[in-house]
Amino acid sequence: MKSSTTINSATQNEMGLKTGGAAQMNLVATQAAEKKLMVQTYDRHAVMFQSGEGVRLRDVEGNDYLDLLSGIGVSALGYAHPAITRTIAEQSAKLLHTSNLFFHEGTANLAMKLTEITGMDRVFFCNSGTEAWEAALKLARSHSDLLRSEGKSIGTRIIALEHSFHGRTMGSVATTHKAKYREPFEPVMPGVVFVPLNDVEALRAAFSSEICAICVEPLQGEGGIHGLSQEFFATARELCDSTGALLMADEIQSGMGRTGTWCAYQHYGIQPDVTTLAKPLAGGLPMGAMLCTEEASRALTPGMHGTTFGGGPLACAVALTVIDTIEREKLLTHVVETGAYFAQKLNDLAKKHDCITDVRGMGLMLGIELNSADLARQIVKTLLENRVLINRTSETVLRFLPPYILTRADVDEGMAALDAALIQFTPAYAETGHLAGEHGNGD
Repeated sequence: MKSSTTINSATQNEMGLKTGGAAQMNLVATQAAEKKLMVQTYDRHAVMFQSGEGVRLRDVEGNDYLDLLSGIGVSALGYAHPAITRTIAEQSAKLLHTSNLFFHEGTANLAMKLTEITGMDRVFFCNSGTEAWEAALKLARSHSDLLRSEGKSIGTRIIALEHSFHGRTMGSVATTHKAKYREPFEPVMPGVVFVPLNDVEALRAAFSSEICAICVEPLQGEGGIHGLSQEFFATARELCDSTGALLMADEIQSGMGRTGTWCAYQHYGIQPDVTTLAKPLAGGLPMGAMLCTEEASRALTPGMHGTTFGGGPLACAVALTVIDTIEREKLLTHVVETGAYFAQKLNDLAKKHDCITDVRGMGLMLGIELNSADLARQIVKTLLENRVLINRTSETVLRFLPPYILTRADVDEGMAALDAALIQFTPAYAETGHLAGEHGNGD
């Protein structure tokens, strides 16, 4: 058997790569390297970015792209924001990691800010959205065990919603409705039942003392930008209150100001028992958080759950900077105003193009539904070719998750590109029922 050093050297030579550590691989070489060396979990677009500023990304050839996706809702303050770059430089020069065996000032400071803006009492820090949701699921099961030990009648089953998406870990995927994410890994965590979104009677029928949690996304992202109805959310709160089950709101995509409030559930005036944050929380650094009430927090004690990297000094420092910047620059108000302008422009396009069947969303979490998965796929491809970034979710929905610093001029630029793409391809679809060279419904 060859040594690993020999294999690496041979692999580099085979792909035509320079062996110098400072050598920069071009796009073709990078694609070849990934195809040979990486587990094939991503079907990437053939674009390689090297830098960004504001709402623009720049590729290795020097082309700038208007980013209306922000890394799937992550880069809320855009790219190279001076407050973030300054915090990273300052904190990285002081302390990157201590482990959770010791204290550093960032955790308590960030926990204080997050509990203030969410209305929650306690925080658990982790590294991603799916880890935050995993912590929430463990909390729900442990809380039900605690209630049973106190003499209450409550089971371990969980209600989740159809078209939900909660992450990729085994617990998270068990509460994710889409079969393509869940079925390849079955059997997953048992005891989960799915009910249709906003079907109040179905929710009541599924609920019993066997339920320990109801899981919701106030605004579904991967599921196609569908929001909870006021009645459904209120019913979920009522049912949980009746038994001690936990109402858990996944705000991984919709939280941290994306909809114009810190959490989307604040639009409803309904407080969950548990919520999860991630994506924009640390401005592009990996970070998640599970927040809960004092009552729910009783169920987790030292040693029951933990993480090596969660709540590290660097991520906490940047997250505090993100919150401070959103507050100082009044970005929640900006998200509301710019989001309303964006939505109006999308509605204007819907009046012009019959292929747009719906416009949905809140703030800067918006989507338009098209009447064809093939058309939606082609529009995303064409916008990319014209250097505007969006993506497609739930097959037929074009999703927009731009940075919060987006301007009306940026919206106008993006909508002009979208209008041109729809004009280019809609006649072909209307005439034939499909688009040439486009087949199937999956990404």
